[in-house]
Amino acid sequence: MSKRVTIYFLITAAAAAALAFTSGAASAAPGAAKLRVVPIVMKDPGCHWFGVGGKNLARLTVNGKTAFRNLDEAAVIFKGKNFRQRLAVGKTLAIATPGTYHITMVGQHPDDNNLLLVVK
Repeated sequence: MSKRVTIYFLITAAAAAALAFTSGAASAAPGAAKLRVVPIVMKDPGCHWFGVGGKNLARLTVNGKTAFRNLDEAAVIFKGKNFRQRLAVGKTLAIATPGTYHITMVGQHPDDNNLLLVVK
């Protein structure tokens, strides 16, 4: 076998391995795509809300792992039992641990909403 043919076979084998790997990753992606993403939005009165189904909610109950995307005007803080996480504007946070979480905006005014999240 010539050097050129050997290189051709190696490139073909590498491409086949890469294709097998990416098709395996693609089959895993639909499970990951089912993760629900709930936006935290800015809307007066009240400042921030969970945007769900075209409605603005101050309280939300979810089952299982859920992601939250901060579309508010400032960072928000998630507080729960042994949990405190700051979520910057435009970023996403996934929460899977069951419990009750209180969400407030950094530098929040006293008349703004305190969001309540319950993860079952």
